Amino acid sequence: MSQNRPITILAIASECKGIPYLLEAKRQGTRVLLLVSEEAAQVPDWPLDVIEERFIMPDLSKQPDVTYAVSYLARTEKIDRIVALDDYDVATAASLREHLRIPGMGETTARHFRDKLAMRVRARDEGVLVPEFTAVFNNDDLNEFLQRVPPPWVLKPRFEAGAIGIRKLHEADAVWQAVNELGDQRSFYLLERFVVGNVCHVDSLIWENGVVFAVASQYGTPPLAVTTGGGIFNTRTLERNSESNLALIAANENLMRVLRQVRGVAHTEFIQAEADGRFYFLETAARVGGANIDRLVEAATGVVLWQEVARIDLASVRREDYQPPTPRQDYAGLIICLAQQEQPDLSAYDDPEIVWRLPKKYHAGLLVAGADYGRIQQLIHSYNERFARDFLTSAPPKSQVRTQI
Repeated sequence: MSQNRPITILAIASECKGIPYLLEAKRQGTRVLLLVSEEAAQVPDWPLDVIEERFIMPDLSKQPDVTYAVSYLARTEKIDRIVALDDYDVATAASLREHLRIPGMGETTARHFRDKLAMRVRARDEGVLVPEFTAVFNNDDLNEFLQRVPPPWVLKPRFEAGAIGIRKLHEADAVWQAVNELGDQRSFYLLERFVVGNVCHVDSLIWENGVVFAVASQYGTPPLAVTTGGGIFNTRTLERNSESNLALIAANENLMRVLRQVRGVAHTEFIQAEADGRFYFLETAARVGGANIDRLVEAATGVVLWQEVARIDLASVRREDYQPPTPRQDYAGLIICLAQQEQPDLSAYDDPEIVWRLPKKYHAGLLVAGADYGRIQQLIHSYNERFARDFLTSAPPKSQVRTQI
């Protein structure tokens, strides 16, 4: 790269996310170009003062339109890096990098962080524990799986984010009916044994094939249950020296090696099976965790994941070494639910550990943090009961249809 011009980054966003990334990139003297969907462009939160130029398209997943548009832009712009700000943009960004020969995660690696079937096959073949699963391409394979693996099962879309679109099924006839109803979309799904247990997540930063920062947390109600049935979402960081925390950190390190993540960020979910106590890999994504999990990580450690991803990308462009921040050793807990009230009154929640309140209509949410693990656990447990009484609505969770956890 010429020393006479600033670094130029093209950020792709189907939703309004990653603002700390844009701010850090600009702070370091980078030119930030934003390719955004029409829907996301309407959100007023974008820091337009740090964005050099904004380009709007109706659908950022529609090919070859996006490739044509960005290739046309490349006639006059020297693009050094392409970053996906939303999970739905990961594959698009990878395809553009391949097409324009821009460094970063390519299509093969991106597939392992976007395609639920691809990541499972790769993990299983490398000896990682995963719940039993099958593709649903072939009738004989599907029938054999249904006969061999006891119900219930979960039918999962391969390319949706988090728990979106997952169906829990209890009978073989129901599975056959579901897959037949999918028609030509059938090949874009997989079937997996439903595992009962505690769902955990590890949020990590990767530099030159190694995990340089990671924090493990455990959900209260599993994301699948919240997404499909409503209820209260909560998660809290695990006790630092506990067996579960150490096992999850090690499992995540091994998985990043197996999936060949070179540098960047990952949000990975495991389940500790009630039957045997072991941790099974559920899924991963090359993105910062949604549902305000980035705030949870920051409250516990002081590490701003989006900001660090920008630092990683810029260090790579400059061929410099990336130095991860020294994390604070606190704990944090996050709780969110759909509320009956348009503006829920949280004034009765006045504990000094509260560090953030969710400013969103028809939602109640709090984030607590502190050095005492037991205290954080106790607060989240008590808030869970109080939220159910004070705010929780029984209405269908329509606003969670595209919530990424």
